[in-house]
Amino acid sequence: MGNKKGSRRRFGSVRQYRSGRWTASYLDKSGQEHRAPETFATSSAAEIWLSQVEADLTRGDWRDPDAGAINFKAYALDWVAERGLSPTTEELYRRLLRLHILPAFADLDLDEITAPRVRSWRAERRKATGETTVAKSYRLLKAIMETATDDELIRRNPCRIKGAGKESSAERQIATVDQVDALADALGPRWRLMVYLGAYGPMRPEELAELRCKDVDLDVMTIRVRMAAPELATGRRALGDTKSDAGKRLVALPAFLRTDLRRHLDWYAEKGPDGLLFVGERGKPFRRSTFGRKWRRARTTVGLPGDFRFYDLRHTGHTLATRSGATLKDTMVRAGQSSEKAALIYQHSDLERQQEVAGGLDRLVRTARQKSRDRPSGANLVRDP
Repeated sequence: MGNKKGSRRRFGSVRQYRSGRWTASYLDKSGQEHRAPETFATSSAAEIWLSQVEADLTRGDWRDPDAGAINFKAYALDWVAERGLSPTTEELYRRLLRLHILPAFADLDLDEITAPRVRSWRAERRKATGETTVAKSYRLLKAIMETATDDELIRRNPCRIKGAGKESSAERQIATVDQVDALADALGPRWRLMVYLGAYGPMRPEELAELRCKDVDLDVMTIRVRMAAPELATGRRALGDTKSDAGKRLVALPAFLRTDLRRHLDWYAEKGPDGLLFVGERGKPFRRSTFGRKWRRARTTVGLPGDFRFYDLRHTGHTLATRSGATLKDTMVRAGQSSEKAALIYQHSDLERQQEVAGGLDRLVRTARQKSRDRPSGANLVRDP
């Protein structure tokens, strides 16, 4: 519809349509014209809108209103590709996008993803899947939208639900020493050492998969963790660095593993210094999928719960280490953890540990009191010369 009348201002202009409604427009610093996204009932309302835009420009807070008109799916996929992520993390992010985020937001532009839409999406996901998956998905969406905010494509991150990205996982299970031995026996001689290194190493499955014979030093009972080879959902071994720089470490092994370690090197490891420590019956590299079937059968044989994972052996070993006196720093080094927060997972104190601490305190006090009673009377007094 054509303009009925208009007025010129120091900044921008307002015009009235034949319908009686008013519009406003202005030029940005590059000379590009922008029009108000809506019409106004009065010229005063249009003038106020222009004043707000002028103030934003003056303060440097102005953002191109068309900047957020970028498809979320395209932006999100580029975001993942540009991160330089590890293969396993990239696989996780793409799966979360495909299954949980893109079905809700793929057709929207960045500036169309609002806080109410995010809240509705999260509520729907909480009904459809587990809390851990929802938390991971929310954290990923929030990270993508935070980058869009930094890129000045949107004014504010719409992911503003407090605590929504926090995972509340159940206490991890631990096995007894007898159960670890039973698992090693049930899996058979080829995989026996893997169980022990998972528990008493304690090493991640992807680290075990890339151990080489040259990494083992039988004389001083150590294993050098240099790299990792996680297995992706496609079955491909993604050879690369450990989870963090702290993952590259020298692990001291308990002496009782010496016989198992020597036998494994002689009987089952690939030959030569660069030979893999763990290979299957056909001489192929360790495969999570094949080992998983053996693990489930062994777990059933031992009588462990169906949700006891191989990874829980790592938790078992660390819990036993803390009971034997390992400090938080000891745990971090041994686990290959780069933060105290991660290492603290293994530092919980259960009733049995509390009883051990109480027993130690009892012995300390009893010993001190006995020494005090055994000293000659007045032996601890300071005498004047």
